[in-house]
Amino acid sequence: MADTKSYKDLSKEVWDAGTCSGCGACVAVCPADALFFIDEPGINHPTSSGYCKMAIDCVPCGACYDACPRTREQKRETLGSYHRLLRAQATGMVPHQQNGGAVTAILTAAMQQGLIDGVVTLTEDRWTHRPSSILITSEGELIEHAGSRYNWSVPVLRSLKTAVVDRKLKHIAIVGTPCVVQAARAMKNSANDLLVPFGRSIRLIIGLFCTESFDYHTLMEDILKSSGLEPHQIAKMDVKGKLDLTLTDGSSSSLSLEEVARAVRQGCHTCGDFSALDADISAGSVGTPTGYTTLVVRTVDGEGFVDNAVQAGALTTSSEVETGIIEKLASAKQKRLN
Repeated sequence: MADTKSYKDLSKEVWDAGTCSGCGACVAVCPADALFFIDEPGINHPTSSGYCKMAIDCVPCGACYDACPRTREQKRETLGSYHRLLRAQATGMVPHQQNGGAVTAILTAAMQQGLIDGVVTLTEDRWTHRPSSILITSEGELIEHAGSRYNWSVPVLRSLKTAVVDRKLKHIAIVGTPCVVQAARAMKNSANDLLVPFGRSIRLIIGLFCTESFDYHTLMEDILKSSGLEPHQIAKMDVKGKLDLTLTDGSSSSLSLEEVARAVRQGCHTCGDFSALDADISAGSVGTPTGYTTLVVRTVDGEGFVDNAVQAGALTTSSEVETGIIEKLASAKQKRLN
């Protein structure tokens, strides 16, 4: 137990240091349910009830510290290693899809074939765009929540506890930004007895390209409203070197990253992972034309899920991907680690 660290170490090394990613891993794995998020402006990390089995009762734990993506050295790579690089598109129209609908197609085909029994991911209120973590267990829910925007700062993994502890699901897919991916991979690789059940239950990790994530209150209720925009007027948002907005009336607008800088989550300034290096499959909208999804298939498991979607007729793929823009954005983010 001498080498095991508690939430007090996590608080000192991550929360107080301003590097918390907000992924929700610590909240999900805390066996005492003592960690939680407060949804208020300016709150950039979880808080604790004050109880900790390890710090107070001397019971070996360390689950929160071991699951955190900010307690380990970050990889210094851009595109990273992969098996295949693909341009992909769902064969059927996916309502509200962000790009090519490839991620939804892969997950839907997997659920139809019984390869996964749940998806831990992000959803949002389509009127206010307020985001939240969700556990999806049906094909209908997958379609309903398709196209949710991952540029929000949300503790996505918070729903993993519901999936593993409450619902006892055994074959879970996780979809999230690189920090979420790093935490999920840490669970799969961990020898911590309290993390092993979570790691065994995670079957597929899908990562989304990410430059940074935004605080909902600051961006939507402050910056965009100051620009004369109400949440319900925004149909789509995407970050490709700037914040691109597609409005419900069909018009478009954009804000520079400088204009939205104060909405960027504090912990994002110390993250150098753009392409979700620890995922089974990484996905994004850069490197392929509008209407397609770039897929970086990194593992044998990732290949299996892509092949399953293709064989099911849910997905089409080709090898036409422009890596230059991906490398450029990834290199720019890597500079944060210098």
